[in-house]
Amino acid sequence: MLAHAGRLSAHVVVLGNEKGGSGKSTTAMHVAVALMNLGQRVATIDLDSRQKSFTHYIDHRRAWAARAGLPLKVPVHFCIARGAKLRLDENEAIEFDGLVEAVAAVESAHDFIVVDTPGTDAYLMRLAHSMADTLITPLNDSFVDFDVLGTVDPATFAVTGESHYAEMVRDARRQRRGVDGGTMDWIVVRNRLSMLGSRNKRLIGAGLTELGARLGFRCIDGFAERLVYREFFPRGLTAIDPIDEETLGARPSLAHVTAREEVMALIAALKLPLDERGQRRAAARAEWFAARREPLELDEIVEE
Repeated sequence: MLAHAGRLSAHVVVLGNEKGGSGKSTTAMHVAVALMNLGQRVATIDLDSRQKSFTHYIDHRRAWAARAGLPLKVPVHFCIARGAKLRLDENEAIEFDGLVEAVAAVESAHDFIVVDTPGTDAYLMRLAHSMADTLITPLNDSFVDFDVLGTVDPATFAVTGESHYAEMVRDARRQRRGVDGGTMDWIVVRNRLSMLGSRNKRLIGAGLTELGARLGFRCIDGFAERLVYREFFPRGLTAIDPIDEETLGARPSLAHVTAREEVMALIAALKLPLDERGQRRAAARAEWFAARREPLELDEIVEE
């Protein structure tokens, strides 16, 4: 646990789930870019130094921006290496120091720190959860993934228990309150939602509602199963980047527009504490860019 976690000037958003393939890195990237587009100062941290999905995503974005000459916003980024010593306590000390140094480098100059965690129960994962102001748990809409949070009766599908991960989050919340009295807003995001109603979708929704009441999390809709999200990764793009052929490298489609609406709805539902000064800066920039695209009026050029 970071002893100074509650005194961070930046709001810490942690993406956590013990199961891989739930969309943590994709969600983390979209949250980070959305916040930057809203004028927020954002730093990002990747704690999965084996897969490095979040790091690769950001590297691709930086490379595509340079190659295509695009003004894509890229966050200040850190990837924390895992300890490689023989002793567990030495590895934990290395990882703790690495995370503390990264946070210390950005905490006073940024509004948000977005942290992507590995899909395993590891020291860095628990450490990040204990310092989260907002915890986002992406969850594929299936009972295979539901098992990360709780168990169900095979006949009635009623919730029968809570999972190891849910207990870990409860412990992290307790630690946080014990250290600085801080609270964590836990949000479960239902990804790969079917666009059609189904019995499975209704049963999972009912189970999440019950677990949310038990465990104290909010449940919101995330990303549907769309090919465009997979196509964004090699260029480091997101659904909320400019939707045009220059940026995408291909003609935009209705799927791009729908994905953008989906992401903006997610960001609104997260209810993150946006800095008003940053929002004003973003609005002013948007107004300036819009004005530059309009043709000059004659009276702006020639005085009567």
